[in-house]
Amino acid sequence: MNNNQLPIAIIGGGPVGLAAAAHLVNQNQPFVLFESGPRVGHNLLSWAHVRVFSPWKYNLDKVASELLQQQGWQAPDEDGLPTGASLVQDYLEPLSNLSQLKPHIVLNAKVMQINRKGLDKVKTKGRDVQPFVIQVQQGEALQTYEAKAVIDASGTWQNPNPLGTGGTSAIGEQAHADHIFYGIPDVLGKDKTRYANKSTLVVGGGHSAINSILDLRKLVSDHPDTEIHWVLRKENLKTVFGGKEKDSLAARGALGKRIEKLVQTGKVKVYTPFQITEVHTQANGRLQIVGQQKDALKALENIDQIICNTGARPDFSFLREIRYNTDSALESVPALAPLIDPNVHSCGTVRPHGEAELRQPEKDFYVVGSKSYGRAPTFLMATGYEQVRSIVAALVGDWDAAQQVQLNLPETGVCSTNLAQKASEEVLEGVAVQGGCC
Repeated sequence: MNNNQLPIAIIGGGPVGLAAAAHLVNQNQPFVLFESGPRVGHNLLSWAHVRVFSPWKYNLDKVASELLQQQGWQAPDEDGLPTGASLVQDYLEPLSNLSQLKPHIVLNAKVMQINRKGLDKVKTKGRDVQPFVIQVQQGEALQTYEAKAVIDASGTWQNPNPLGTGGTSAIGEQAHADHIFYGIPDVLGKDKTRYANKSTLVVGGGHSAINSILDLRKLVSDHPDTEIHWVLRKENLKTVFGGKEKDSLAARGALGKRIEKLVQTGKVKVYTPFQITEVHTQANGRLQIVGQQKDALKALENIDQIICNTGARPDFSFLREIRYNTDSALESVPALAPLIDPNVHSCGTVRPHGEAELRQPEKDFYVVGSKSYGRAPTFLMATGYEQVRSIVAALVGDWDAAQQVQLNLPETGVCSTNLAQKASEEVLEGVAVQGGCC
């Protein structure tokens, strides 16, 4: 088959992957989309109960919405805040069921490897003209597909970071896996009995951790013995609270204000900076968490459950035979690293970018969406939509459209270029920062 007749392969059936499919449909380009889960938006459904802080207007791709509206779909209130469940049920599933998309979406399809046909990673001669070969695990069978280009929108959600410092598992972490939830549990719903009247340790300094803590706090009125402990690796709590009233996303700013107030009242015990090194079982069956707090070894006693919200990392294992570049620190697309590096600033936005910044050494291969950000936590769906719009334009040869990247993202209200500074006295006044016990 002529390469031009081959489809463009999309890896991942989340918002960005399906947006890529919509743009390809709009350009009359054949595609095949591989989703490892049984439904599109499978990763979003793992936090179905969580309401995002960005309203619908930032979560809908323009071209995807136009395709849906042609079939009578009614867009949600653009200022409403969707949950993970509503993103799937009210947007992604209707989009995936359109006649232009549905026949080309392969579910329960885990991509195992991608390479150039007949070539390993080392071979250069004739590489750019060979199609991509994609090996996909479907049930018990390993299927092979060919494609003229690949858009990797597989995300990072399925690869959570461990509890331990230095990006490694803490000693005893795996042995105590039944006490650890990686992600955002449904504390007020199906997971309530796991946390009600229990002592729970939340680990992490981002919005996922804040959501977990705020939900745990809601348990206290009906379950007064519920205790909340919070371990952060950060020294500067001010960056955790975010832009608050200065944030142009009101819900994101409200999260910061709520968690700051809760911490100041002492209703959540904070340990920071704290680096977890070990997890042990005490004689009473509860957990002891050992770590380094500044220059001292500390132990947190009588913990029942742990919620791990330490972020996620990209999976490159199936790209071993592809020539790709990542930033050595963030594992992001290299051109994005200086703009999103949490070591140097806390901005939740990034300047508009597209095909040129995302281009890889392997011709017609792109990493997009949250995976393009690597380990950085500040990705917004609207960024991914503009990425795939630009890439699809380039793949069909419309270079003017590919280069004219335009994107307006909401500001966080906080942008620091010196994250090593201490939080101001007024922010820390009254904060219940705990020293732990040896």
